[in-house]
Amino acid sequence: MHEDAVLSTVSGPLDMFIHTNRYLESIGKPYAFRISLVRENAGNDMVQVSAPFISYKTLAEVKNTELVIIPAFYGNPDLIFNKYRALIEWIKEMKQQGAELASLCSGCYFLAESGVLAEKPCTCHWRDMPDIKKRYPDLIFLSDKVITDNEGIYTSGGAFSSLNLILYLIEKFCGREMGIWASKMFSLDIDRVSQSHFAVFLGQRQHEDEEILHAQTYIEQNYHSPLSVEQVAEHANMSKRNFIRRFKNATKNTPLEYLQRVKVESAKKALEKGSQNISTLVYDTGYNDLKTFRQVFKKFTGLTPQEYRRKYCRAFSLAD
Repeated sequence: MHEDAVLSTVSGPLDMFIHTNRYLESIGKPYAFRISLVRENAGNDMVQVSAPFISYKTLAEVKNTELVIIPAFYGNPDLIFNKYRALIEWIKEMKQQGAELASLCSGCYFLAESGVLAEKPCTCHWRDMPDIKKRYPDLIFLSDKVITDNEGIYTSGGAFSSLNLILYLIEKFCGREMGIWASKMFSLDIDRVSQSHFAVFLGQRQHEDEEILHAQTYIEQNYHSPLSVEQVAEHANMSKRNFIRRFKNATKNTPLEYLQRVKVESAKKALEKGSQNISTLVYDTGYNDLKTFRQVFKKFTGLTPQEYRRKYCRAFSLAD
């Protein structure tokens, strides 16, 4: 939190977390969120909230945390970066210590400037796309997406659509039941985040080859069934050779690589929820044996399925 922050991207998320905690308390459950409002220097002259789960700290006082949420800002990015260089370095440090990072609207600039978004998908206000792409050509900017979620780094769309990321985080940390409750409480459409469940699709749809876009959709809808490159090429009314050439030119992946990545993305989302055993997951993603599934999964994630679940599962049981 800083003096150039867009206050709605501080007060809005704060309100959602406060109401979620109070609802949990009302049904006899523990608080889900312990919140710190953090500034570079001591003092709190922006947001005054009294609650047992809210504290006020400086950057130096935060030794470790699970999640950092960066609000939007007003002003020229270059001036903001010069003014808040200590905050950018702190973001790097938190990431190195294992914290997850989330940006709201133009807060994406801080993540990009810190280097944590290199070669990763992100979104922001659509207005910022030309400038961000020019400044940071190694990131994948997805202006049409409400949220992105890539292995512990979250970004959100512009203005009040950023609250959909907070809703997504409530669901991810607290479970589907609480996500639905929050959707109703705050009148936010929970389905607005479903389009980003397969992060691999996002950066590979930024092309204008309509036939290949249709082929991608076909793969995404049928990845769990036995599916060959020949079948997809036939569906696209192309020869196999021409299809592979055009597909790779458009997406930078071969059709087989794309199919594998779709399967892996599906598996990642299931593992993050933590409710499915690995053997069942193998068949649900269209593989016939665990060994092949493990090899492909590790190829794209660097982790085994079991390691990925331990690292990224955010299951939160509301049961007694």
